[in-house]
Amino acid sequence: MVLSNEDEKPAFLPPSHILSAAAIVLNDEGEILLIKGPRRGWEMPGGQVEERESLEMAAIREVKEETGIDIEIQKFCGVFQNVENSICNMLFLAKPVGGQAKTSAESLLVGFYPIAEALAMVTWGNFRERIEYCLDDRTQPFVIAF
Repeated sequence: MVLSNEDEKPAFLPPSHILSAAAIVLNDEGEILLIKGPRRGWEMPGGQVEERESLEMAAIREVKEETGIDIEIQKFCGVFQNVENSICNMLFLAKPVGGQAKTSAESLLVGFYPIAEALAMVTWGNFRERIEYCLDDRTQPFVIAF
């Protein structure tokens, strides 16, 4: 039997783009929810969007998995696109609506921190800038490519 190219099944290729979602979670005291991850230090909770999952649901799931906190999305803020690595990070503003703060394999520490303190704690890449853009209504919606 001879197989033509049309008869062969294409080889599985992993996706070449990554879509992630993160949330800037502000409590009633105006404090920001941060995690201290094992690789990047202090950051906002978030992660990859799974197949057949909305952007909002990905942000909600990631915050719950990494912090134990249930959130309600308040608004979409914008996108940070890492062109070189083909990563798009969708950013949301949210508020806590339940749950108990707890750590996970992705979060060594979890807590709410005053904005100025939180911004000083976040030092990885442009994560601080992402938070600042989400906290400033004048910059939204934003698309930042780097």
